[in-house]
Amino acid sequence: MMSFRIDPESPVPPYEQLRIQIRDAARNGTLVAGAKLPTVRGLAEQLGLAANTVARSYRALEHDEVIETRGRLGSFVAAQGDPVQRQGQLAASAFAERAVELGLTADEALALVRAALAAKH
Repeated sequence: MMSFRIDPESPVPPYEQLRIQIRDAARNGTLVAGAKLPTVRGLAEQLGLAANTVARSYRALEHDEVIETRGRLGSFVAAQGDPVQRQGQLAASAFAERAVELGLTADEALALVRAALAAKH
């Protein structure tokens, strides 16, 4: 997970600094589609900001469809691009999350995906 920085000397408000950093990281691929963002409280604490400041950034990013909030699961970088690619990214993200929950290694998870794809062809 990348780290964010707030410049207290900047004339740009902190919520906007954070919004821009997350937006740019999502656009340039530093934050990939499906990447989980820190909780509002956790990021606020890390950056020394009020939780409402981080929440304001997240709301603006969600409005711009840069991130998506999945209830209690948290906030994630939204999938970009065409609808088929978007659905594939969401499915891959959900599988990766479940694989981690199950304690699978990356190699084990990838082997399962390869086997499942081979069975479909």
